[in-house]
Amino acid sequence: MGVLTRFSLPAPAKINLFLRITGRREDGYHELQTVFQLLELSDTLGFELVPDSTKIEVVCLGLLDIPTEENLVTRAARMLQQASGSPHGATITLEKSIPDGGGLGGGSSDAATTLCGLNLLWGCGFSTERLAAIGQSLGADVPVFVWGETAWGEGTGDTLTPLELPAQRYLILNPGCHVSTAEIFSNPDLTRDSSTSTIARFLQQGPPYSQDRNDCESVVCDLYPEVCEALGWLSKWGAAKMTGTGSCVFLNIPTEETGREILSQVPTKWSAFVALGTQKSVLAEALSQMRQL
Repeated sequence: MGVLTRFSLPAPAKINLFLRITGRREDGYHELQTVFQLLELSDTLGFELVPDSTKIEVVCLGLLDIPTEENLVTRAARMLQQASGSPHGATITLEKSIPDGGGLGGGSSDAATTLCGLNLLWGCGFSTERLAAIGQSLGADVPVFVWGETAWGEGTGDTLTPLELPAQRYLILNPGCHVSTAEIFSNPDLTRDSSTSTIARFLQQGPPYSQDRNDCESVVCDLYPEVCEALGWLSKWGAAKMTGTGSCVFLNIPTEETGREILSQVPTKWSAFVALGTQKSVLAEALSQMRQL
């Protein structure tokens, strides 16, 4: 592969097909079980090499009310620079498409794409394992985006087992509010003692894998009535669920026609879209193609 000084990469969204909170550790982190289903929907990050190592500039296009130095993209870039000792800097342009605070993993995915992109741009040569370890300190969801496969997650979400699931299509409804993950996980009413499941038990359900639950759903619905309303509306069409700790709710849909029918009836105060699930992430596919150049 030749020297790359400017390129773009996708940062894919995800949904959690279920989420069980099975315990709380002494350090305050929660033990959980989940399935991360990666989606074709993605943000886009552009990378441009800068010879000055002191210059890491992040330009955000879209709605993102986070101070630059607190942005996960900036933090990921600085962590990789510190770990690698790279003499280079970068200009990173972030174009948002994934709703912020919706439980679709946008911030974590942006951080993962930043690590993977700068690893190429700066020629760090870090392995996927090394990048995932760096990403873990930025957020529990970052490693799954670094690894780039739909997966069963345990621990804090960082212990991953790739899952091969049949191709599925999802309608995702965004009620337009931002849910704080920290607020939900610190809530005293959150269920923290769910029984554990197994991969075999999950797969035994078969598609659309809608029989399991999201333990955060009741707390979010209590605090954010707009999420509860959106969940109730979408449930008219089937077994709708909330994803992660965010505001977005989703429904597995059997056909494109069903998706169009539901989309045509979504109240104007909400936004909605249909996204395809992927086994391998659009980021992993893009990186694979770039390595062949």
